[in-house]
Amino acid sequence: MPTVDAMHDSAGAPPSEAVQPPARALSVLLIEDSEDDAFLLLRRFRLAGYEVRSRQVCSGNEMRAALTAQPWDLILCDHRMPGFDAMAALNLVQETGRDIPFIIVSGQIEEDKAIAAMRAGAHDYLNKNHLERLLPAVERELREAENRNSRRAAEETLRENEARLRSLASNTPGLIFQMVRSPDGGLLFPFASDACEMLLGVSADKLASQPDGFTRRVLSEDRESFLQALGRAGEAGARINWEGRVCTPRGGVKWINLRASARLLAGGSMAWEGVMWNITQSKQAETELRESQRQLAELSNHLQHVKEEERERIARDVHDVLGGHLVAMKFEIAMLANKLDAPPETLAQRAAALGRLVDEGIETVGRVTRELRPGILRDFGLAAAIEGQAEDFTQRTGIPCEILCADHDIELAESASIALFRIFQEALTNISKHAGADRVEVRLTEEGDDVILDIADNGCGIAADDLNKPRSFGLRGIRERLTSLGGSFAHDTSRPAGARLIARLPVHAGMDIRTEET
Repeated sequence: MPTVDAMHDSAGAPPSEAVQPPARALSVLLIEDSEDDAFLLLRRFRLAGYEVRSRQVCSGNEMRAALTAQPWDLILCDHRMPGFDAMAALNLVQETGRDIPFIIVSGQIEEDKAIAAMRAGAHDYLNKNHLERLLPAVERELREAENRNSRRAAEETLRENEARLRSLASNTPGLIFQMVRSPDGGLLFPFASDACEMLLGVSADKLASQPDGFTRRVLSEDRESFLQALGRAGEAGARINWEGRVCTPRGGVKWINLRASARLLAGGSMAWEGVMWNITQSKQAETELRESQRQLAELSNHLQHVKEEERERIARDVHDVLGGHLVAMKFEIAMLANKLDAPPETLAQRAAALGRLVDEGIETVGRVTRELRPGILRDFGLAAAIEGQAEDFTQRTGIPCEILCADHDIELAESASIALFRIFQEALTNISKHAGADRVEVRLTEEGDDVILDIADNGCGIAADDLNKPRSFGLRGIRERLTSLGGSFAHDTSRPAGARLIARLPVHAGMDIRTEET
């Protein structure tokens, strides 16, 4: 006789009070003209623990309305009814596009008709007099329906992901790719986005059909570095970040940046997936920036050298010219002091000579001062300063410098006036050193919102090769001065008609810049 404890389950409750599993909900559409048969079918489900919601129909219109009204887990259909049969019901389900387990349950059905129904889409057929297979068949078909729904959902998700990937790939300026090793060790591209044509000049299909088609396009100078980068990324999770040049079918060369991650495929082979970008413009900009920095460094060194030369020249002028005049003045004063009793004519000659030395000394001091920082530029403006500098140039070199049109009403910021004045000085220096000219013409005009300084000579002109000389700092310095103030510079390199330099500067240039030039 069992003990009291044996009458309870593991939770301590008697068997009659054990917790029952929750009833499984099941919605069943019955296509049946017999109420008794329908009751018997539903009773089997309830005895098996199902909570059944059902609806019984026996015509095409009723069935269509039921399918539209709600979703169904299962359809149990009699084979033949007055005015309606299983094949018509099956066709109706297929017309609506629903995937519902469809089981034929009939008292009498010929085997050939049952096979035809199965081929048409029915999932099973049962005899009403032998319903032992009903529940196993239903549960099997419910599992199969769930699997089909899961598979369709996965396929739909896959299609959405593929469509999303195609959309992203087609709208990405870079080339999205998958790269794998071929059996012979080469590289294949099973996938490449539409940007392949734009970046490499070849269609994605053609690239995929060419073993090592990409590797052959890499410039020979960069191929080894690409293969090394690929070799370093030979394990899953490794990354490639490589920059190099590729040749296009038309003979062009492009810089690309290739970034990819390595992934181990199901078959054990390695794949690299990533993107390639066209970085040609950034590489060119980088090269131009380095070249500009190099030129600026050379120009800075040149300016420092010019400054030292200028200081040396000023020191020479002060020592040789002004110092010589002072020594001569001291000598003349000493001679004059020793001959105070000389005839008045002699004293007058000595005094006149002394006066000439004083005048020459004053002139030297004025010239040096004007070259350092012309006060006339501040006091009387740019036009007057240019006229004064032209006179000094003519006196020093003997080359006539004619001011054909000087607009004295031009008002510029101090930094802009100094820039144009220094440009004028630099141009005159280049003419005296290199042009071999015997005439210079200068125009200073205001056109619209621009001030234009036009300097022309009748010398040998400027050869195109001269402009590209690495140490041609004169014109480079002029261009840098103008560019820093938003101006522009043009030149005429025709020969033998001489040279012409045109400096153009906005009237408002330098308004917000305080000059530190002394």
